Amino acid sequence: MKILMVMTSHNKLGNTGHKTGVWLEEFAAPYYAFGDAGLDITLASPRGGHPPIDPRSERPEAQTAATHRLYADKKTQAWLAASVKLRDIANEEFDAVFYPGGHGPLWDLAEDPVSVELIERMYRLGRPVAAVCHGPAAFRHARGGGDLPLVKDKIVTSFTNTEEAAAGLADVVPFLVEDMLRENDGRFTRAPNWFPHSETDGNLITGQNPASAEPAAKAVLLALAMQPFAPPRAGAEPAQPLSRQ
Repeated sequence: MKILMVMTSHNKLGNTGHKTGVWLEEFAAPYYAFGDAGLDITLASPRGGHPPIDPRSERPEAQTAATHRLYADKKTQAWLAASVKLRDIANEEFDAVFYPGGHGPLWDLAEDPVSVELIERMYRLGRPVAAVCHGPAAFRHARGGGDLPLVKDKIVTSFTNTEEAAAGLADVVPFLVEDMLRENDGRFTRAPNWFPHSETDGNLITGQNPASAEPAAKAVLLALAMQPFAPPRAGAEPAQPLSRQ
């Protein structure tokens, strides 16, 4: 089975002069969950090349077993540096799509028509569409059945308003993901700040924060196992993403 991981290409944190991008744990934890389950992984971003990494996610206190594994994994680092342009592969067939967070998606993936079309097509096909933390920003303009918002009446979660306030960025971001999901009539749920929490509603899967990246990835694997084709092979050798230049 094939999964597409879509990451941001945006690296400016508003007008602060600071950098942002992908939150490293939110890439690393799902990446290894999917690879260890035997999925073929394709890495993409709007501009292609190396997605920017949020420097805050590289601080010592933000490290996890998955990020340490990534630092030691030179092959995956090389593939990450060569992500393909989303527009070049958006029409290929994938069994699932996963959007890691970091603040970058608030500026690019939230407004990217190629990403929106991909999400809508995957959702119509009944394939898992997943996002964690700020990744659900990519659902902002996506439509579901009857041209209604994708998340309408769906149980969803994301980085919460109180987590954004605690991070000191509530007045920096272009919009609050929790507010956007609620305004699009999503049935928003949450755990206390920084606690892992994910939701599955049909083929829509969301996670609240960095700690929720692995639970959201495991929910994708469970959803794939329930699809009418062979589930990921238990104990399979870790798959590597497709190498594209």
